[in-house]
Amino acid sequence: MPKAKVTHSSTAQSSTSVSRTPVRINSGGTPLWYKIIMFGLMLIGLAWLIVFYLASSHIPFMVDLGPWNYAIGFGFFLAGLLMTMGWK
Repeated sequence: MPKAKVTHSSTAQSSTSVSRTPVRINSGGTPLWYKIIMFGLMLIGLAWLIVFYLASSHIPFMVDLGPWNYAIGFGFFLAGLLMTMGWK
């Protein structure tokens, strides 16, 4: 199979004019407030489910919500879990 002909003048010009060193654009990572909200939502969801399981009969508004307590607890937890995709 024939080899391609490479001119040395074209490769010399491109290597001197352009820097090929990788540069990190966002080296700061995720801000602290993002992490606090993310973990806070997951903990609120977990706490909601635990309180509902242990003491729902003693808390009037939780009795009125009924099975919607599961949706609320898992909703908070899922919102925090979805935020982990933006964590760097």
